[in-house]
Amino acid sequence: MTKRRAFSLLELLVVIGILSLLLALLLPAVQRVREAANRLRCSNNLRQIGLGLHHYHHDYEVLPPGTTSGKRGEVYPYMSWMARLLPYVEQMDAWRLAEQEYHEFRYPFRPQHTLLSRPMPIYSCPSDERVRSPQLTHQGYLVALTSYLGVSGTAYDQLDGVLYVDSQVRLEDILDGTSQTICVGERPPSPDFWFGWWYAGYGQRATGSLDHVLGAAEKNARWSYVEHCPLGPYQYQAGDPKEMCDVFHFWSLHAGGAYFVFGDGAVRFLAYRAASVLPALATRAGGEVVHGW
Repeated sequence: MTKRRAFSLLELLVVIGILSLLLALLLPAVQRVREAANRLRCSNNLRQIGLGLHHYHHDYEVLPPGTTSGKRGEVYPYMSWMARLLPYVEQMDAWRLAEQEYHEFRYPFRPQHTLLSRPMPIYSCPSDERVRSPQLTHQGYLVALTSYLGVSGTAYDQLDGVLYVDSQVRLEDILDGTSQTICVGERPPSPDFWFGWWYAGYGQRATGSLDHVLGAAEKNARWSYVEHCPLGPYQYQAGDPKEMCDVFHFWSLHAGGAYFVFGDGAVRFLAYRAASVLPALATRAGGEVVHGW
């Protein structure tokens, strides 16, 4: 009977080295496949949002307000465009709940508004794990977050885009052309979760800016939580989930750029090299002729 020879230490180390090398080669491939799937799901979310905007426009003959002001008599103060879009993205039950809770408690930043802390997958990019569950802010609010912001235009005080405070923009008002105007774009929530609430938000000077709308060349109104950030205007560029000042510009967790919904409902990936033309794409009637994006 022949005895089986055991592995030597050297042979064992060689096998471990080969397995480690194979694993090192495999992991990046797995991550690339996962990110490709996330990008596809993210673009599909935005495609549904684009369709939802058009269905809303069909019913009301205007696009939803980017955010609703808290003026006296307003039924839905500080409500976001995403909340108003719920019936048009197959979330009618959630919309009915929002109506009920606003009827009972007019101010939305209260625990009685359960949607404030309910994540909505269609408004969440799968590449960002933070948006999958409610997060606690430094002020003790438990909130659900969004990866997508409406395009208010150039900046919070210009109102030259399609989704801004109390906006009522018709598709016919987009004189630059719906295929040349962006309506929604990617921007992850702030590191402290104070900006990027999908349901309702206050934002800079009660305009919803930084919360659920954003300008393509946004400015810092020196609100207390971002007073250390530069005044701007900010430009489209890569960001960091840990950097507070990156709330002032569009960016994504995808490599090289971010997805945007255009006025015609199309979803396009814009590379960061499009930074110089993004402000022109963000205005509805600026008269610009934009090429090369």
